[in-house]
Amino acid sequence: MNPVTPVTRIPMLAACAAAALMAAPRPSLAQAGMTSGPAALNTLTAAERSAGWRLLFDGHSTGGWRGWKMDSMPSGWGVREGALTRVRPAADIITTEKFKNFELSLEWNIAKNGNSGIFYRASEDPGDDAIYWSAPEMQVLDDAGHPDGQSRLTAAGADYGLYPSPAGVVKPAGQWNQVRLVVNGKHVEHWLNGVKVVEYELLSPDWEAKVKASKFAEHPRYGRNAEGYIGLQEHEYPVAFRNIKIRVLP
Repeated sequence: MNPVTPVTRIPMLAACAAAALMAAPRPSLAQAGMTSGPAALNTLTAAERSAGWRLLFDGHSTGGWRGWKMDSMPSGWGVREGALTRVRPAADIITTEKFKNFELSLEWNIAKNGNSGIFYRASEDPGDDAIYWSAPEMQVLDDAGHPDGQSRLTAAGADYGLYPSPAGVVKPAGQWNQVRLVVNGKHVEHWLNGVKVVEYELLSPDWEAKVKASKFAEHPRYGRNAEGYIGLQEHEYPVAFRNIKIRVLP
């Protein structure tokens, strides 16, 4: 018999190794540090519950929300793929509950050229024609496609019209952006994709000067509510929100 040459033995060893690899147990997605995404949407971990977080959107219904100055939810908003979504012309929406001091966490996804916003401490004062007459707004925007993206005062993450956000933090239209919004007494922080993009003090001399020089100067209740509703803006473009969670602060 002729001895088996190394050239013949190499493919044999490779075949054996491949068979062993196929037979070996494989790590799960979770063990590999990956998750399927949708399965984890709109849920709370045990640690979050222990820390006082609760959901403002369950991923299945619009319960807990209604239209601004309305008794019910505008039909233009609905639940799509686990997200609270503006699907056709509607109106701004608010939580049915008011909040004073809180930490809000959510994700948003805006259409190309889109514009929306997150309002806080909103009220429904008689005579107000728009939610932003009372409520400060964290801007939600496709910076690359919408004209508001040309000014950092009105770009994604900004305290609309008053405090600018830095460029290069927001993700492009069609991708999910993560928000953390802290409103505690007079202190406000806007976080976008893990970066603190805005920080200011309500009613401070600096804030008062900025309001006086802005379009909000003619609205005497703007930014002065000690508590109010959290709102999501309808502004002509499709936009979706998910993983909406809140933790009330002392």
